[in-house]
Formats: sequence, C-alpha cells, structure tokens
Amino acid sequence: MTVAAEVSAMLAKSRRYLTSAELLRQHGDFDSAVSRLYYAMFYGAEALLLLMGKTYTSHRAVVSAFGENFIKSGRLPKEMHQWLHRAFEKRQISDYDYLTNITESEVRELQEKAKSFLQKTEAFLQDKGIGTVRDKAP
Repeated sequence: MTVAAEVSAMLAKSRRYLTSAELLRQHGDFDSAVSRLYYAMFYGAEALLLLMGKTYTSHRAVVSAFGENFIKSGRLPKEMHQWLHRAFEKRQISDYDYLTNITESEVRELQEKAKSFLQKTEAFLQDKGIGTVRDKAP
C-alpha cells in the first residue's frame, strides 16, 4: 500500500469514527463516543506524521510528535494540539475507568473539536496538493 493510500484510509476511518461517535452519543454511550472522537483525531494526526515518514508505537508519542512537527512549526493552529491532548486524556478515562462522569455536553464539545480537527487536517493536505479520497460515509 502506498503512503497516499494509507493516509486516505486513515482519514476515511476518522470520518467513520465521527459518525460512530454521533450514534453512540445518541444512545447515551458517552464513554464510547469519547473514545471514537479521540481516535478520529488520532488517525488524522498519524496521517500527517506518516506523510513526513514518521511512525510511532505509542499514543503519547503521536500526540507529542504532532505538536512538535505541526504546531511548534506553525503549520497548524495551536488549538489542534490542545484538542488532541484533551481528547487523549478523556479517552484514557473513558476506556480505563469504571466510573467516568463524562456528560453529553462534554461529548458534544469534543465532537465539534474532532470535526474541526479533521477539516483542518484535510484542508492542510489539500493546500499541500495531497487530495483525500472520501469514503461513502456521510
């Protein structure tokens, strides 16, 4: 598989996870929704790093490398790293704690950030002349 095909697959998965998160939120499964939203952002960050030839074996390393390579350099807005980092923290809680207290309001807020993260990621790629292939998910 080419790097471009891998990037396209990662972004397609990000879009699917945004859709999944909405369905989970509608059914009151806020923990699972948070997890899907984090992964929607995570795969976007991984796709950008992959284009630079960089891969990592831990989530923390991806979050850190995203900040180093795209935020500190000014290539992408600072808030994107803050969103990714916050989503990572929330995902840790939602996946590993038995009692989480994650609210629908928190999920809705994270949804907006995840959507914006993906939009900014795709816009960055298009500005660089790297198109993305949309899957059939809305």
